[in-house]
Amino acid sequence: MSDNGVRVVARVVARPGKVEELRALLQGLVEPTHREPGCLTYELLQNKTDSTDFTFVEEWRSEADLDAHLQSPHLRQARSRLPELAAADPDIRRYAVVG
Repeated sequence: MSDNGVRVVARVVARPGKVEELRALLQGLVEPTHREPGCLTYELLQNKTDSTDFTFVEEWRSEADLDAHLQSPHLRQARSRLPELAAADPDIRRYAVVG
């Protein structure tokens, strides 16, 4: 898997009335994450038909780079605010390229 890195799809759904606050929080992760070692792609998407639904599409050089990202100060700070802004825990899935 290290040759192909790791891909991540992470979905976060906003609580009612918290869409704008959650979007601002999540957008604030994009720039510092792009500067992290091993970050190849880090995009934040918002569902066009359900504005409460946000998804990160990520590509990391290695599992170690992703693990370092998960411990980064900006991500830890954002995670501390999720209980007040998100309807549920984020759905974070790691993938390997198979074809």
